[in-house]
Parts: sequence; structure tokens; C-alpha cells
Amino acid sequence: MPIAAFSVNGGPIRTGKIFGDQIIDLGEASPGFPTSIKAFLAAGDDALQRFRAVTIDDATPLPLASVRLHAPVPDPEKFLGIGLNYADHGKEGEKLGLEIPKHQKWFNKQVSCIGGPYDDIEKPAVSDQVDYEVELAVVIGRTCRNVPRDEARSVIGGYMVVNDVSARDWQFRSPTVTLGKSFDTHGPTGPWLTLDEEIDDPHKLTLRTYVNGELRQQGNTGNLIFDIYDQIAHLSQVMTLKPGDILATGTPAGVGVALDPPQFLKPHDVVRLEIDGLGHIENKVVAA
Repeated sequence: MPIAAFSVNGGPIRTGKIFGDQIIDLGEASPGFPTSIKAFLAAGDDALQRFRAVTIDDATPLPLASVRLHAPVPDPEKFLGIGLNYADHGKEGEKLGLEIPKHQKWFNKQVSCIGGPYDDIEKPAVSDQVDYEVELAVVIGRTCRNVPRDEARSVIGGYMVVNDVSARDWQFRSPTVTLGKSFDTHGPTGPWLTLDEEIDDPHKLTLRTYVNGELRQQGNTGNLIFDIYDQIAHLSQVMTLKPGDILATGTPAGVGVALDPPQFLKPHDVVRLEIDGLGHIENKVVAA
């Protein structure tokens, strides 16, 4: 069962356990339970055992439709993304003058861009090329450094859906793409954190993007150029990864900038991103 960040009627954000279309407050079900998902991950095996033990009978269940879901990890130390990491997306990138990478190409998304699963995406007045990218987000579960590839899965806390929203005009005008990846609201995540133990194989997940009901992207994580374990092994040679750190693992073909003609997001558009087994996020585009 996933773990979520939620609130009721504008009250404080709490952690909850999802049971189908219901959620229970983990603080009520297990007094003293960590009050954030990042703290839950940092608490390690003890918190995980407590989470596993909670049943729907341990607290008053609430209909999911009656609560507001928030970004599962709104304050990671690091939010990193990898570029051109699906073969089909690499090919459409070549049409734009980009090279399919021989090495992993990482960039920062500033953590201030993170939004909730149903929050609005702002189209800034200074950009006319706001684009969508459905991605599998890996959330690190424990502090680690120099992780061997064959041990990489042991440091994963769980998975989310993320939209790596990109202001392409800002992205392409600079050798570093951070500004074009980091506008406020341009990192919606969620709808909750699905724990690693709930997923048989993270490299067998289908991703989709719909814009106003039209299917724009469909891919599978089995087509990553550098898979999740390679990514963790590579990054952890450089930096210490910590609980709650978010790794956006790449997007398949079908982004708006590569369509003919390009189709960028505009106010009133509704963007829905799905990953099988992880749920969906859905965000309306509004003028900033």
C-alpha cells in the first residue's frame, strides 16, 4: 500500500496509508509515526515495519476524494533529472540538433519547483514554450555513497510519477538547462509514494501523457538507455544520496517541442500523466 501526504479541509499535512479509494491517518493508527514521508524514509526499518503493520481498522478511514493530496516529498535535498534517456526520445532529440548521449547527462531541478499531484502548472509570462515530460521518479530511501550497481535497488525507498515540466526557450538558450527546468510549479509529483517492495520490476512500467485527453506520450521503463541501477551507481560516485532525494529517470518520445508543428502547453490545458502501478497526476495549466 502506498504512503501519502494529505490534508483535510486546509488543516495540517499528515502522512497516510492508502487502501484502495480510502486513506487512514498514520499518526492516529500508529501514534508517534513520522509526520513526513522524508522523515519516514530516514527512520529506516523500524518505521517501515510500523507502516507494514498498520491495517485499515487501526484508524478512521477517509474517502480519498475528501482529502487533498500533497507532494510526497516537497523538500528533498536534491531533485535531479537525466536528459535524453530513452532511445526514442534521443532520436527525436537528434532532429532538434541534440546528440544521443554516450554518458549520463544530469541536471538540477531546483526544489522550489515541486508541486502536488493535482496542483496547477503555471505558464510564466516570460516563456512561450512550456512542455511536458512524463517520468518515473525514484526516491532514495537511505543515505548512501559509491553504491555498486548490483546493490542499487537496496537504496531505493519508492517511486512516484513526475512531470519534468520544461520551459524549452529557457532550456536551450544556456549550456546548463537548470533555469529551463526549474520554474515554480514545474515539478508536480505524486500522487503518493509507492514503496519499492510493492513493485516487482521498476523496468517494466508503462508511462503515458495525455493533454486534454489526447495521448501524447507512451513508453516503457524497459527502454531506458541508462537504467535506474546504472543511474544510482553513477550519481553516488559523485555525491552522497540521502533519504527523500528525487531522481527523474527520463522521458519517452512525444514531447511537445518535437512534434510537427511543436505543441506547447497553454492556459486551460489539462495534463494527465500515468504510470502503471503508481497511479496518475493531473494538472491544469494557468497563466502566471
